[in-house]
Amino acid sequence: MGDHFQIIVDLDATAADAAELGGRALDWLVREGIVRAGRTDCVPGARTGHPPGEKWAKAVLEPDWEPTDGLDIKKGRRVFLGGQGDARYAICPRCAARTWFYTERWEPIEEASTAFDEAIRTWDATGEAKARCPSCEQDSDLTAWRWDGDYYAFGYLGLEFWNWPVFAPRFLADLARVLDDHRVAAVGGKL
Repeated sequence: MGDHFQIIVDLDATAADAAELGGRALDWLVREGIVRAGRTDCVPGARTGHPPGEKWAKAVLEPDWEPTDGLDIKKGRRVFLGGQGDARYAICPRCAARTWFYTERWEPIEEASTAFDEAIRTWDATGEAKARCPSCEQDSDLTAWRWDGDYYAFGYLGLEFWNWPVFAPRFLADLARVLDDHRVAAVGGKL
């Protein structure tokens, strides 16, 4: 069966403000009753996390099952990814063309995947990287690209929820407002 996760990534947080924004997000989640303030053993792979609160259901799209695990707040530069599998393509922020990494039979397209893998490694090491679109031949900041299945997000702050139902768009919008109207991305997957 496995464990499922959703990571809400603040795409605009910087290294300098990630801790403050993470604290603000946690305070709001606790006030709203979505998670509890106290920490328990409720996050796979972490010592402790924040368990679901009594009003967790107002954060999710369909509250047909209760979350079994909690929240871990990740601070610091990270490449957030969707666990098993890979993104099949990336969408250029300039021309909206898709750069395919795999064929329909999931055979790798080496030239495309190698260039993006290098950009991802560079961003992970430095916090900056650009990727060139084969269609419009323009370089764009790697963080501006969109990914098949929201597989990747790049940032300094991620709210990692384990074994929760899918989050509601209104919850993501409300959380973005708490984070100074920053852009947020939801990366999900299974381990």
